[in-house]
Amino acid sequence: MPDAATSLVRSLHTLRWIAAACLVLAMLFGVHHLHLHLPGAPLWGAIVLLTSFNVGVGLRLRRRTEATAAEAFAHVLVDTAVLAWVVAWSGGIANPFASLFLLPVALAALALPAPWAVASGVASVSGYLFAVTLARPLPHMHGDGLDLHLSGMAINFLLSVVLVVYFLVRLASARDARERELAMLRERFARDEGIVALATHAASVAHELNTPLATMGLLLEELEAGELSPEAAADVATLRQLVETSGRRVRALADPADPAHQAPVALERLLQHWTLIRPTVDFVQTGRLPAGLGVDRALGHLLLVLLNNAADASDAAGMPRVELALAFEAGTLNGTVRDHGPGFDTQAPFLPIQFRTTKANGMGVGLALSHATLERLGGTLSVEDAPGGGTIVRFCLPLGDGAQAPNGAAR
Repeated sequence: MPDAATSLVRSLHTLRWIAAACLVLAMLFGVHHLHLHLPGAPLWGAIVLLTSFNVGVGLRLRRRTEATAAEAFAHVLVDTAVLAWVVAWSGGIANPFASLFLLPVALAALALPAPWAVASGVASVSGYLFAVTLARPLPHMHGDGLDLHLSGMAINFLLSVVLVVYFLVRLASARDARERELAMLRERFARDEGIVALATHAASVAHELNTPLATMGLLLEELEAGELSPEAAADVATLRQLVETSGRRVRALADPADPAHQAPVALERLLQHWTLIRPTVDFVQTGRLPAGLGVDRALGHLLLVLLNNAADASDAAGMPRVELALAFEAGTLNGTVRDHGPGFDTQAPFLPIQFRTTKANGMGVGLALSHATLERLGGTLSVEDAPGGGTIVRFCLPLGDGAQAPNGAAR
């Protein structure tokens, strides 16, 4: 969204074409229909200058770079100077269009900082005084009920109303859009602050959990050394896998945050670990992936969050089933996660309030972390209602250098 100065430059560019067209029509109408003796060279020269300047402005706007307040003020200065020159050669303040000196000031006051707005006002007053000092009389024409001055005042009033309403509304809309964008950035900043605080706390908890996990491992070794029934041995093996998985997760919390020091996550093994943690969920996976595909750890966490949310929603509806479809094409991972829960409000904006949750026992960090991950990785996320009930979450993430062969176990 362009800033206020850029919006002002674009508005003046459009307004300048309108002014040039109106000047041409006024000159032709005044000379050929009203038979006024207007000074052609100064007025046509001003029209050519204004048109040439606007052509250069159009080429400048094609570069799509933001304009500064100083540049926008320079545009106001040029327009004020041309207006003062035209008014001076066509009657001075007796010209019914002399009140147009107020238009650049109004636009600058809305779009530019106060010092530049004041400078625009000073430039407008200077232009007005210039037009008064060097005014050339404008012929009056009375006859058949026609008063040239009053007609010009009426046209000027209507034109001013149209221009002021259109361009002020346009600039106000740009300003409001900018404020909404800033509000969104403030909300994201507040969310990211909460995530940073959560990450700091998680690193601290990781050190605290490492000791009890190690103790549980020793207890499992003692159980494995004893005599166990086949059923008990299977349960102990499952517990061993869970403890090892939890240990890797805890150690991963204390790993460096720099992606250059992170080993990629083995996607297939990540999904295997999730099915181990959620054994009561009917998990259906479709799609083919390259063998040994490794992805960024943040992407792995995002996938786990989506799968856990889908599993919780399906469990709450009494149908614990989650469907995952993945496809890897041209360096981009496309996926859908479908649950069989009560559904999602697809009309609501998909940027969650910081740590808000609709789960009875939820902490509300899942969606916040998902959005932060997507923004960092340059991906997209959308939600839609699933046919027959439930929700489908679609995500698209460019893997780039993240699609590597993993070094070691998934984390």
